[in-house]
Amino acid sequence: MPEPALAPTIQVALVEDDVFFARALADAIQAAPGMQLLGTAGNCLQARQMLTQLPADVLLVDLGLPDGPGLDIIRAAQRQWPRCLVMVSTVFGDEGHVIQSLEAGASGYLLKDSTPALTVEEIRNVYAGGSPISPLIARQLLTRFRHAMAIESAPMPLSPSVVPQEEQVRLSPRERQVLDYITKGFSYEEIGVLMGVSRNTVLSFVRRIYAKLKVRSQLEAIYEARVQGLLAP
Repeated sequence: MPEPALAPTIQVALVEDDVFFARALADAIQAAPGMQLLGTAGNCLQARQMLTQLPADVLLVDLGLPDGPGLDIIRAAQRQWPRCLVMVSTVFGDEGHVIQSLEAGASGYLLKDSTPALTVEEIRNVYAGGSPISPLIARQLLTRFRHAMAIESAPMPLSPSVVPQEEQVRLSPRERQVLDYITKGFSYEEIGVLMGVSRNTVLSFVRRIYAKLKVRSQLEAIYEARVQGLLAP
């Protein structure tokens, strides 16, 4: 019998100027099964040099670097490593930094209150097609989107932003259920328990939702679903 194919090793690169945090995270990545630390950088100059080397699968970027903004590295990674998934790891929890990072191309946003072990799990999450975001950040942005939608729909009985029903994306009942749970802030593990399925099955639903809505993150999916009238106000 042929041996089963081995899962691919996730190649990870790290841009972090805090030596102690970087060391702890590097140790956790190197100790994680199926994961390899491809390279590290402590500032923008080193990060740009790293981007000229073999591409990583997942790039972790701190926003507060000593010689420039981490946003520049996210944008550079989008150009030079187009297939690489970028995840922010930072102390900045304000809305401005979050929105700018997502617009620059980040697929996840973690605050540094996460442990190295949890960060490693979120690396697997983003590699599998997820869009990990710290709960505090998710709540802030959901509040922002809800407020924006309320203002947009207030002047008219029927919001002009709602897409006609015949033009709406068609989500299956299970996909709608997953999206509803995501909107309420449940993690993929919690959604799996609530729906009686595995985490991988939840991720499969999420990937299909992203493809149908033509989005790359949870927040974009929630916003687009609200615009199209796929979620209850």
